[in-house]
Amino acid sequence: MKQWYETLFEDYGKKYDNENFTQGTIGECDFIEKEINFNKSLKIIDIGCGTGRHSIELAKRGYRVTGIDLSESQLARAKEKAKAQNLQIDFQKHDARNLPFENEFDLAIMLCEGAFPLMETDEMNYKILKNVAKSLKDPGKLIFTTLNGLFPLYHSVEEFCASTTEEVNATYRSNTFDLMTFRDHNITTVEDDFGNKKELECNERYYVPSEITWLLKTSGFKKIDIYGAKLGAFSRNDKLTTEDFEMLVIAEK
Repeated sequence: MKQWYETLFEDYGKKYDNENFTQGTIGECDFIEKEINFNKSLKIIDIGCGTGRHSIELAKRGYRVTGIDLSESQLARAKEKAKAQNLQIDFQKHDARNLPFENEFDLAIMLCEGAFPLMETDEMNYKILKNVAKSLKDPGKLIFTTLNGLFPLYHSVEEFCASTTEEVNATYRSNTFDLMTFRDHNITTVEDDFGNKKELECNERYYVPSEITWLLKTSGFKKIDIYGAKLGAFSRNDKLTTEDFEMLVIAEK
């Protein structure tokens, strides 16, 4: 049986690119470049690359990027966009829980909940981090964003999603946040590229900073920094607070 995230991303490439949470690409790539000292010789893997927005922007800037995703329709859209701009990007279909790479990349990015907190169990999310660590060289760096578990303790996730959804496509309702599992269950309604409406029962895992730190340390990362993630404006100056819906994590092997 298909999981909700597999169904969600089917035939959703064009519409996905117009969602408001995908509009911060340029600023996010500026931050990534700074973090790797603008070193064009480094190999980058974009995990859960979706329609390839970060892969494409980094390739435009002269970096060698491999983009991986589970969704064929998202990858097809990514390839189409890269081809239109004459960019050489290696897009491959893989499951982040089972990557075929070993000590191959200098940097891994996983942005905008591309893979990590969407899995059905904590063990699967942990598996993703272990696979990322395996794919990275030593020293290697991982930059990713994930849902901040401190946020739902102080705010309603449903109200937050409603306030950030302008006249765009995906809407979320009936959010219930489970304090025992730190999972938010909701019903997501989305219209795909062919105009078909889909209603999906989703659940996503929110993590608190101490959990992320522990998971990364046991996956082989030594230095871990966590900040608040501002859309399109990542910065090491943004201390993580209960107001941040997402956190920005930078981990080094």
